Amino acid sequence: MQILMTQAAHDRVRDRLAPIAPGAEIITVEGPDIFARAGAPITADLVQPEVVWLSLDSWLAGLLPTLVGRVMASPKTRWTQIMAAGIDEPPFPAIIQKGIRLTKSSAQAVPIAEYVLGHALSLLIPIETQAALQRERTWKKTPYREVAATRWLLVGYGNIGRAIAARIRPFGADLTVARRSGADADLASRVIPQSALISALPEADVVVLACSMTAETRGMADRAFFAAMKPGAILINIGRGDLVDDDALREALDRDQPAHAVLDVFKTEPLPADSWFWDHPKVRVTSHTSNSGRGNQARGDELFLENLRRYLAGEALLYEADPGEVGL
Repeated sequence: MQILMTQAAHDRVRDRLAPIAPGAEIITVEGPDIFARAGAPITADLVQPEVVWLSLDSWLAGLLPTLVGRVMASPKTRWTQIMAAGIDEPPFPAIIQKGIRLTKSSAQAVPIAEYVLGHALSLLIPIETQAALQRERTWKKTPYREVAATRWLLVGYGNIGRAIAARIRPFGADLTVARRSGADADLASRVIPQSALISALPEADVVVLACSMTAETRGMADRAFFAAMKPGAILINIGRGDLVDDDALREALDRDQPAHAVLDVFKTEPLPADSWFWDHPKVRVTSHTSNSGRGNQARGDELFLENLRRYLAGEALLYEADPGEVGL
């Protein structure tokens, strides 16, 4: 069996990989369209991997096109582990369409969940007001609504949604989960189908968009969505920019429906310098950075090794993509 990965990834997992896949032929990517076997250069036609690992470092080093090129060219590839949590961006739908099993990453769930919680808490608790009072040397109480008394609406319950729920629950907040499947969510107070989303918005103090971008969810946060939101609520989008109708959001902010929007993803990235989002007093803009935790690479390594063990043992793979997520 041939396994294809970057040299950097192999260097990190070499000692742990050998016991899991003894005798596997490891092919490494040394640079754009440069391959090696046991340190010796080989030509691309000899690279026919059964397993391909698109690790985080492959994307950071610009080697993703080389790896994907072999996935699409090889008739032998059966499974690909990717570094992303979503599969709406190319080339992932093409890999699935070819009939290759694809598993997503859960590594980003930890930092994204912490990002959501951090921003929500800093808006629910008047930290900026308290800091302003300190600068003014003003001794004044700042009453606020306790987090435990808030109601949250989480749209999506994949590995990221579940990580968010796990961090909300200890605060005692009420949590409604809206999910496509309608299946139970063990950490939620209740579960509703995404089709019933509008009915839950009037009660929600914090609304988090953590769902996949599909034909059904594109533009889900539209004028009707915002008209149903509770005045004073907080909207946090860590899903995809296309989930939100930007013009509808701008109008809604003028009515305090929501009163604050925390946006980490946008239709156009990088966000153009002339975008209205940058200067809007009710909007927090971050540069698609909620997933930038320093532990991502190590968690990604562990996930690949565990999924490789499962693949070789004929067990179910963790976070395997559903072709329905991309309309296939």
